[in-house]
Amino acid sequence: MSEEARAREDICRIAKSMFDRGLTCGASGNISQRLSDGSYLVTPTGSLMGFLEPGQISHLDAQMRHLSGDKPTKEIPLHSAFYETRPQTGAVVHLHSTYCVALSMLPDIDPDNVLPPVTPYGIMRLGKVKLLPFFLPGDAGMGEAVRALAGTRSAVLLANHGPVVAGKDIWAAANAIEELEETAKLVVLTRGLQPKMLSEAQVQAVVTRFDVDW
Repeated sequence: MSEEARAREDICRIAKSMFDRGLTCGASGNISQRLSDGSYLVTPTGSLMGFLEPGQISHLDAQMRHLSGDKPTKEIPLHSAFYETRPQTGAVVHLHSTYCVALSMLPDIDPDNVLPPVTPYGIMRLGKVKLLPFFLPGDAGMGEAVRALAGTRSAVLLANHGPVVAGKDIWAAANAIEELEETAKLVVLTRGLQPKMLSEAQVQAVVTRFDVDW
């Protein structure tokens, strides 16, 4: 099986898994993957993530120009910004997952790092997660906001919209965005209960032990 054929199947499998577990619903969310020749595979605009077929996946050239497949997601500027500023990025996943959206709406979260130190895995897999302001869906301004971070963050949370995570490959990006949603869920569920967070010393121990870009 060719690299492209396997990548198309992986995107469909991951998208269906996320759809089946309620991490994305309707025609929301999108996934992209960079191939070794510098071209990209991207989920189509208006598509249901749980019902994708490999042949539907959009194929774009290295300049993000449409080559084949269905019309790509309108969030191309968002995806391309991660690829341009983080050369190690092999895939980008964007969801409208419930708890991440809820977290983005809370008035007292830290915009420089929306995730309190709840678990070591949130730190290990995500580092600091930046809250970006609200943009209209498809607005190129989202990409510009990501570029302004100069590659310092692998994950962002779009206000009233949802998370976006870049990873070294599609599996790493998928695992990381699921960790983000689960951590957001813990934060929302324990809000007002005075939960015990990891101490600064514990956070630094995780950062040092797992070489987290913090």
